[in-house]
Amino acid sequence: MTSSSPTWKDNSFSFNIQRDNKLKPEKFASFRKLLGKTQKEISGLLGVSLKAVCSYEQGWRNIPVHVERQILFLVFEKKRFSTKRRPCWEVLPCSQELKERCPAWEFNAGDLCWFINGTICKGVMHKNWTEKIDICKKCRAFPYVLREVLINTSGLSETE
Repeated sequence: MTSSSPTWKDNSFSFNIQRDNKLKPEKFASFRKLLGKTQKEISGLLGVSLKAVCSYEQGWRNIPVHVERQILFLVFEKKRFSTKRRPCWEVLPCSQELKERCPAWEFNAGDLCWFINGTICKGVMHKNWTEKIDICKKCRAFPYVLREVLINTSGLSETE
């Protein structure tokens, strides 16, 4: 498997991933290591079997979207206090009308807009997590800490 590389276009971030938009096994394994968890510990946090975690990391099973979503959230929570948090509506030019219809605004969770289904990105509510996270990864409001983790997962220390 080849690793993904970042691309920059129009001052916005774009993350090259396979056409099927699935989290890659090596990224999943690096996230687990970043969190400082064993396969058994991460299986408990994700609510999946140890065998499933092993299969995800070996590439024998596709990583379900709910598992991808959960592990990204855990990485974000682990790293988010090391960076300044800005809500999405401070980064993007959302109208007051869009803000009032958006769950991120409603729950004052603008730094978690990428995690919350039903957010109104680019004026559209997205159908599913796969479509949403693909758009979020290209957005200026996508947390810098996750962007860095998605790009730089090689060379992580086991205890980081």
